[in-house]
Amino acid sequence: MSMGMVYALLGAVLAATLAGVGSAYGVKIAGQAAAGVVSEDPDQFAKVLLLQLLPGTQGIYGLLVAFITLSQIGVLGGNAVTDTHVGLMYLAACLPIAIVGLLSAIYQGKTSVSSIALVAKKPDQFGKAMLFPAMVETYAILALLISILSVTNIG
Repeated sequence: MSMGMVYALLGAVLAATLAGVGSAYGVKIAGQAAAGVVSEDPDQFAKVLLLQLLPGTQGIYGLLVAFITLSQIGVLGGNAVTDTHVGLMYLAACLPIAIVGLLSAIYQGKTSVSSIALVAKKPDQFGKAMLFPAMVETYAILALLISILSVTNIG
């Protein structure tokens, strides 16, 4: 196996792993807060579940970039990467969603915890509560876009 392929695979692995770890942590902390609210008011289950799930999207984004990368580099189709420079380009292309996915999922989880607390005190403010973690999502989407555009345009 060439070093180019090793670097490209490392990029795909980092995209899926780091974004997934961030999502797991974000969903965990939001889930703990959601469980506390539901233990006091079971009627809030659907609202707090939606808030808990928001940090999970970064893991999906990382997985998507990993699949696209694996398709581009010959693991799931396409041409095998042999050039080290090309492999490093794939690694670099995967880093935006890997790093931003990790951090934004953690921060989105923390923001979701605060929004869950808002819903616990004022259930009628659910719409506003959704906006706070959704704003953090914006940066994950931007990182997803740059990674996809980069990975698909490496020639």
